[in-house]
Parts: sequence; structure tokens; C-alpha cells
Amino acid sequence: MERIIFHIDVNSAFLSWTSVDHLVHGTGPDLREIPAIIGGDQNSRHGVVLAKSIPAKAFHIQTGEPIVAAIRKCPTLVTHPANHTLYKEYSKKMMHYLHELTPDIEQVSIDECYLGFTGIAHLYSSPIAAATKMKDEIFKRFGFTVNIGISSNKLLAKMASDFEKPNTVHTLFPVEIPKKMWGLPISELFMAGRSSVDTLLKLGFHTIGDLAKADPALLSGHLKSHGRTLWEYANGIDSSPLISSPQKAKGIGNSTTLASDVTTKEEAFKILLQLAQSVSSGLRSSNQIAGTLCVEIKYNTFISVSHQSSMNPPTNISDKLYQTSCQLFTRLWNGTPIRLLGLRSTKLFADDTPLQLNLFDMENKVDEKQKNLDNALDKIKSRFGEDAVIRGSHLKTPLK
Repeated sequence: MERIIFHIDVNSAFLSWTSVDHLVHGTGPDLREIPAIIGGDQNSRHGVVLAKSIPAKAFHIQTGEPIVAAIRKCPTLVTHPANHTLYKEYSKKMMHYLHELTPDIEQVSIDECYLGFTGIAHLYSSPIAAATKMKDEIFKRFGFTVNIGISSNKLLAKMASDFEKPNTVHTLFPVEIPKKMWGLPISELFMAGRSSVDTLLKLGFHTIGDLAKADPALLSGHLKSHGRTLWEYANGIDSSPLISSPQKAKGIGNSTTLASDVTTKEEAFKILLQLAQSVSSGLRSSNQIAGTLCVEIKYNTFISVSHQSSMNPPTNISDKLYQTSCQLFTRLWNGTPIRLLGLRSTKLFADDTPLQLNLFDMENKVDEKQKNLDNALDKIKSRFGEDAVIRGSHLKTPLK
């Protein structure tokens, strides 16, 4: 049987879960039925829109825009602050129900997951019948609705779940791509961020179909590896596996949730510099070196992406980690404003592990000098504090 994957996505999760809680406890209105948003509060007008109701969409309110701008569009807008403890409770309930059906589940955020259907297909008359039963049971048990997308890979299943909402089931199999996906604007393609879309529009590509028929070499020339990725996605190509058990990689990492969204590469590089220094210091304090480095980005749309690369030879030198992190970021970032940046080192070895030398001894000598410098900086910072010294080589990307 062809592999079948479901993508299950809670409709306006934060707003839906708040509404259900209001109805259960009689503490407020059903926010789904009125112009309402989650984020900040109406008195201070601070913060951004995290979720919006369907009536709020009629006022062209956008997720991620400032609360004050949303209220300007709709003066009667009802706002409610976020309650992440509540969201975790409802997410846990839904995931527990889905795990009753199959262990083949990959949760990718608090309100969405992929479900491998192939192993339980014999229990249902069809994938659509199964998905319909699941979404109806979620509503019956918990009071909120979901969209379920069905396809043969994760990309197309996710695209399908983003079709008409709420409380619907959609399919998007490869044979359906020309009819259901190619007519959509390129901004609707998964991982097509604002910056990428602007570039593609300037090149004359307006629909996903335009992108699918483009020369991938042209796209790579303007968007590097991300251009090739978007071309593959426009053609429904995705070979990523469904990982039902999160991999608990042993490693040393650090991440930071940003006070305001980062929108430029220069800002991101400053943060990556801080993270690289923190991770490299952690590696040295544990007498370890890392063979793999991973950059994680969480966008202001709450979509998380990551990209990793091997480091040969393994290292704990801060400059090496910083340079690799910048390369990974450049390949990964799609231009969408960033809410969180993270850096994680894995495949750790003891720092006295014998390593194969590089072809050029000069590079080894430079690495040795940098290692000695890092150790000296560690001692100074340990004694006088983190801000006691800043490397001259990094003054072109100053720390704030």
C-alpha cells in the first residue's frame, strides 16, 4: 500500500482552547464567534496577535501584527492574553487520544502533528473516512475543531490541511497537485517566506505552478539552496521521514526567545555570535568537542525549522561554531521574522580524542592558536564576568 500520512492541525488553537475553557467554566464568551484575538491585553495594547477568530479575519487582522494595529482595524475587537499552561493541557489531551489510535505520530508543535496512517489503514474503509472520524471525535471529546490533510508525504499533507478551514478534511495526492495546488499564489507554498516571495515575484513567478515549471538552476542562482527546495516543494517532492519518537540527542546547546522579531541577517548573526560563544564555552567546560552543529529557527508564525551540518574535524572553537552557524542560517532562513534562535552541538567526543589532521598543517596551527585564545578568554570571563572582554575579530558584528 502507498504510504499515507495525515497532518492534523488545530484551528486557531490558542483562541479555540481559550474559548472551550470559557464555555466549560462559564468564564467568558466563545471567542470563535466574535471578532477576537489572543495576545497582549486590551488595556495596555502591547504585544502581537497570536491567534484570531474567523470574524476577526473579516477586518483583515493578521497573525503577528501589533495589537494596537489590530484594534485600529476593529475598535470592538476582544483581546485575551495567552495562557500557555492551558494550551499545554489541551494539546496533551489531543495527543493522548491520537496515541490511542497509533504510536506512529510526530508532534511538530503544540497544535499540530503528523500521523502515519498506513499501519492502521486496515481498520477503516478509506483514509477520508478515518480522518473524518478522528476530527469528529476530537470535537466530541474536547470541543475544538481540527483540519486534517491527507497525502503520501508530509509536505503535501500539511499543504492539504491549510486548505479551506475550519473543521475539514482535504486530500492532496501527487496526481492532484496541478488541480489543487498549482493555481495558488506562491505565498501559500510551505516555507515560502516574505523575502523569498518578493524575489520570486520580481522574477515573474506568481503561482505555485509557475514555480514548479521554472528552471531550478535559475531559482538557486537567486535564492541559493532554498530556491531548489521551493522548486521541489512546488512539485510536491518531499522525502522526509515521519519520526514517531523524538530523538533525544546528547549535546550542548542554547537558545533565546527574542524580545522583538528579528528581520535582518545582520541582527541574526549578532545573536548567533552570542550563542556560539555560549555553546563553545559549555563544550570546553565539559572537555568535549562537537562533530555536528544545528541551527534552529522559530518564526513569528510559530513554525519551527532547523538545519544541521557536520564539522570536520570536530571542534569547540567559538569561531568555527559561529562561522558554521552563519552558513547554516543563510541556507535555512526564508525571510520570515524570527521569534527564537537556537544553536545545538551534538555528536560529542572527549577533547583528547585522536583526530585525523587536516591536509594543511597551517590550518591546524591557526586552530591551536584560536583554542589557546578561547581558553584564555574563558579564564578572564570566569574571573571578571561575561562582558569583561570582546574579541577584536568580532567588532564588525558587535554584541549588544
